[in-house]
Amino acid sequence: MEINEAKKQLLEKPTNSEFDEQKESLGKRLWKENKTMWVIAGPAIFSRFSTFGITLISQAFIGHIGSIEFAAYAIVMTVLIRFTNGILLGMASALETICGQAYGAKQYNMLGVYLQRSWIVLSLTTILLLPIFIFTTPILLALGQDEDIAREAGNISAWFIAVIFAYVVSFTCQMFLQAQSKNSIIAYLAAISIAIHLFMSWLLTVKYKFGMNGAMTSTIMAYWLPNLGQLMFIMYKCPDTWKGFTFLAFKDLWPIAKLSLSSGGMLCLEVWYTGILVLLTGNMKNAKVAVDALSICLSINGWELMIALGFCAASSVRVANELGRGSSRAAKFSIVVAVLTSSAIGFVFFFAFLFLKKRLAYVFTHDPDVADAVGDLSTLLSLSMLLNSVQPVLSGVAIGAGWQSIVAYVNLASYYLIGIPVGVVIGYFFQLQAKGVWMGMQFGILVQTIVLIIITCRTDWENQVITY
Repeated sequence: MEINEAKKQLLEKPTNSEFDEQKESLGKRLWKENKTMWVIAGPAIFSRFSTFGITLISQAFIGHIGSIEFAAYAIVMTVLIRFTNGILLGMASALETICGQAYGAKQYNMLGVYLQRSWIVLSLTTILLLPIFIFTTPILLALGQDEDIAREAGNISAWFIAVIFAYVVSFTCQMFLQAQSKNSIIAYLAAISIAIHLFMSWLLTVKYKFGMNGAMTSTIMAYWLPNLGQLMFIMYKCPDTWKGFTFLAFKDLWPIAKLSLSSGGMLCLEVWYTGILVLLTGNMKNAKVAVDALSICLSINGWELMIALGFCAASSVRVANELGRGSSRAAKFSIVVAVLTSSAIGFVFFFAFLFLKKRLAYVFTHDPDVADAVGDLSTLLSLSMLLNSVQPVLSGVAIGAGWQSIVAYVNLASYYLIGIPVGVVIGYFFQLQAKGVWMGMQFGILVQTIVLIIITCRTDWENQVITY
């Protein structure tokens, strides 16, 4: 695999410790690796659930303000924020590669420099995205959206400008701390933040009746309070990796930008995939039932995916750390442990949803037709749980090894040249409706997973160890 230019900036290769690793028993290595992995995966999973919880709390309180406000908030979240979140989170994942490898190589002083370079790159990207938030109303009106909803969405999107800049700090600091296995602080801050958000949302929207302004004020606080906590932790509790602000941050920005763009493209192709399939379902017969059923399945799938994304973070950090440390053997072992652990959890969900079938749909709807449609999709939903347990881990391996540009091409081919066309053919021409679209989506993910397994297995990991 091609060595990214950003990796070449590190100074020297550490001593390889594989001889010591070979003397340890398999059981001891498994225990040690699982313990190290869960230190990263546990807080990552919790923080993702908490971030999703902030959205749900805001949505719940806004839903009691008015139907127009609720619809406008839904549009902003599902279109603008999903789009922006995918870009910025993907670009920030470049830090998982370079910070993880730098930490493994004991080049601790470079982590703070990389963090600041990423702030610059992501801030410039966010500024380029601002027109979407500034001109939300005319954009929605041009697309034929209801005028009242479009105007309210424009008001909400203006508030969200503060949130997207919070993403810049949040995502980069999380990657910085994850690379050092110090991300437990992220989970603590997320728990405090969601509790404050729940109280402030009630206080500002129910108690003092500030309406949408109150709800959005609480939302902004919920995103920025953890950022302040993370920044304080980095500056005062990471003396080895944070040496203060430096003009070095403005040098050699292109390697960081290049890797960030590859990372952003890799993740965005995945995030937008499900959105396109929902749009396809909206053009089918009995579209309301089809869209509702597929949306429920995607919501359930999304919750389980939060766990898998925690293992994605863990595998990327572990692979990057071990490659930076010079141990290809330990990197391969961490991949095996992460895949097996995540797959075991996936099997639990697989059997659970095979058993529950349409029963779970009644958590989201009272419509028996929608519940029946969800039950019809339950087998595919269960299979997606298995794929979810493997595919994100392999994506994390790609991030840790710096293969983002390669995986972006794999995602493009698997999702858009295979998955969507197959979904269209099965759903429309074979009249399987939402089930056909779901089958196409799963087939695309299956192809992507198989390709990533082949790449991972056929990689010469000795050559992936970076010469610093």
